[in-house]
Amino acid sequence: MPIHNEDIAAIFDEIADLLELQEANPFRVRAYRNAARNIRGMGDLAALLAQGKDLTELPGIGEDLAQKIAEILATGSCKALKELHRKVPAGLEDLLALPGLGPKRVRTLYTELEVKTLKQLEKAAHAGRVRALAGFGTKTEQNILDAIGAHRETERRFLWPVAAEYAEPLLEYLRGGPGVERAVAAGSYRRGRETVGDLDILAIAARGKPVMAHFTAYDEVETVVSQGETRSTVILRSGLQVDLRVVPKESFGAALHYFTGSKAHNIRVRRLGQQAGVKINEYGVFKGKRRVAGDTEESVFRAVKLPFIAPELREDRGEIEAAHKKRLPKLIERADLKGDLHTHSLATDGHADIEAMARAARDAGLSYMAVTDHSRRLTMVHGLDVKRLRKQLEEVDALNARLKGITVLKGIEVDILEDGSLDLPDEVLAELDLVVGAVHGQFNLSRAKQTARILRAMDHRCFSILAHPSGRLLEERAACDLDMERIIGHARERGCFLELNSQPQRLDLTDIHCQMARAEGVLVSINSDGHRVEDFGLLRRGVNQARRGWLEAADVLNTRPLGRLRKLLKSTMG
Repeated sequence: MPIHNEDIAAIFDEIADLLELQEANPFRVRAYRNAARNIRGMGDLAALLAQGKDLTELPGIGEDLAQKIAEILATGSCKALKELHRKVPAGLEDLLALPGLGPKRVRTLYTELEVKTLKQLEKAAHAGRVRALAGFGTKTEQNILDAIGAHRETERRFLWPVAAEYAEPLLEYLRGGPGVERAVAAGSYRRGRETVGDLDILAIAARGKPVMAHFTAYDEVETVVSQGETRSTVILRSGLQVDLRVVPKESFGAALHYFTGSKAHNIRVRRLGQQAGVKINEYGVFKGKRRVAGDTEESVFRAVKLPFIAPELREDRGEIEAAHKKRLPKLIERADLKGDLHTHSLATDGHADIEAMARAARDAGLSYMAVTDHSRRLTMVHGLDVKRLRKQLEEVDALNARLKGITVLKGIEVDILEDGSLDLPDEVLAELDLVVGAVHGQFNLSRAKQTARILRAMDHRCFSILAHPSGRLLEERAACDLDMERIIGHARERGCFLELNSQPQRLDLTDIHCQMARAEGVLVSINSDGHRVEDFGLLRRGVNQARRGWLEAADVLNTRPLGRLRKLLKSTMG
């Protein structure tokens, strides 16, 4: 069975969690975490190994980890993980799945309260025993209870790129099936949502039965939930549920529209159909018993006198009204981006030097790139102090003097401290082309304090861009409690910008906040937050999020050519 990078990375993350529970050597834990992060950004490891690639040449992969990767690719598992499972109480792994409960806190719960299961944890929290532990408190205890409740109610969801890792090979497999003319993923996957709960696939084929046999024989299928002549449901080894429907060509557009749009969007379109005297469903558009449209999505929209609405907009957030008024946005495309204003290098926690990152940015079709390594407060990643930052500025000048086709801008990702001040002095920040401010700690401040903290930072005379504004990490850490309306309004008044961070766990700004920024005339910078040369590919995810937020090219800061960009940045640098 194929083993994907995500499968390997998930095993390494699990090993790191279990090692940390055992208070293993922190350097060993970090090695697994770094390896997992690197693997998610690498090319297909199975293909590399098959080509004879020495995996120890890859960043962060030593001989031991290379052997484990080869073992996982060969067997689908890892002896080291199995050994750890034998040593750690099984229920503790369920606790690790709760947002906000990392290995250190789970170990404290286990050693201090003898909590081994979710049920025991819930009981201890209801009894007020959790709040009494050092480092927890009343708010954390309530957050734990909320997380347990949410855990019971919600299905497992996959980050979009993880879902893509399983969806795209499956689609290719289906397109090679007997009599299949076309196969397309619909649902939240096609709308580009941040996470995907399950996968809806539509296929055109004259006969459904052989297609379903081909589908259920896919080598990553673990369970066949149901199998019929036109519809089947399976669960892949990854846990992703996939529904396949075979439809006739004359119904394909109607089915694709029906299974792509959110429920609210589809209801609105069906009501418009009723007003126009037609019935719209997944089989087509009908006037009485006669099918009058439905072979294409465009024909469905024409039936209700609407122009085509892009899949990313089909959430019932004003797209119907905008379509009626002919005011749908001309959504940004990846090709509109001219540069990337948030990247890292070997100087802090990046995995390539500035020149390698610049060359990769150029190869990705960009004409400028800002190097924005971390500031000194982030000691874990060897953040830059004034002396090291100034040395880097000299390095950038030398690089720009000899490198053609790309310009490297001088920047920093400076920490926003708890009081709203910035982590480096004005005199060095003023020497930069841009300053990207970011919150990397104290995420649990009250709404008033967190908002005031960021507003004060934005008022700094050298502040250019607010990085990953909410601080969230999807499936891991909730967004900070912020008054985003005030922050966006303040960005407009101050003349600074907001980032849309393209890292799959961030995608921050959210789509809703992108819409709000657009309405207020605040430019958004779509950045990779790249730590390795491959990360410029993530810009497509940022663009997708921007499209969900209705952004056009004119709404995005880094669609400007370098000359115009410099003028905009200079206006923020006091």
